[in-house]
Amino acid sequence: MTSPILVTGGTGTLGRLVVLRLTAAGRAVRVLTRQTLPDADGVDFVTGNLATGAGLAEALDGVSEIVHCASDNKGDAVATRNLVGAAKPDLAQLVYISIVGTDRVGFGYVKEKLEAERIVANSGLPYSTLRATQFFDLILKGTRQLARLPVVPVPARFPVQPVDAGEVAARLAELALAEPRGEVPDMGGPQVLSFAELVRSYLRAAGRRRPVLELPLPGLKPVKAGALLVDPDRAGPAGKLTWEQFLASRVGSAPAGT
Repeated sequence: MTSPILVTGGTGTLGRLVVLRLTAAGRAVRVLTRQTLPDADGVDFVTGNLATGAGLAEALDGVSEIVHCASDNKGDAVATRNLVGAAKPDLAQLVYISIVGTDRVGFGYVKEKLEAERIVANSGLPYSTLRATQFFDLILKGTRQLARLPVVPVPARFPVQPVDAGEVAARLAELALAEPRGEVPDMGGPQVLSFAELVRSYLRAAGRRRPVLELPLPGLKPVKAGALLVDPDRAGPAGKLTWEQFLASRVGSAPAGT
């Protein structure tokens, strides 16, 4: 019987999809979680805390690979440092998911992800790091919240290249089942759209009528220049699902004018 693969963040938007793909490939999976959850078919849930390091030694005992999907708005570097510090030196591979543009946007959460990338690369462990663009699911969540307002404010000239989390999960599972490759080509969706276009598409799909107000925001010059888009020199195969196709599968139509 093969050793299990540990997935951090295995109950989140991306991680749960990675777990499904790994178990479908016949691999046993161990999910690190701060909650106490019952085991499922092919999945063993273990309790631990990346922020403090509690439970990591037990979670990592006997695993062959790690897919590190756990993420937070702050503390990713600390969590990643604790994870690699607890990993056994004979680990076959650590697969890490990061964000496109970490080396071009020097602030906030993206800067934290760049530090985590460096921790993985300098850990001495075999690794593969994939940078991906923003997930449709997370954009939909934010867009639904904005659409509650009578006028929907969005940043002006804010281009993004969102991607389906399921397609990213499939790529991570593929990397976990292969040899370590270091930094792999970036992954984004098939379309480059402005934030305003994303919101307007959602409003149409949901049958809502809301004016969209594009506001100039300071400090976003790198983003406006395309820092969050896949660099053609680093591009791998793009996702195939479009934003409109995603909306068609996830958004029910509401009465016009709501």
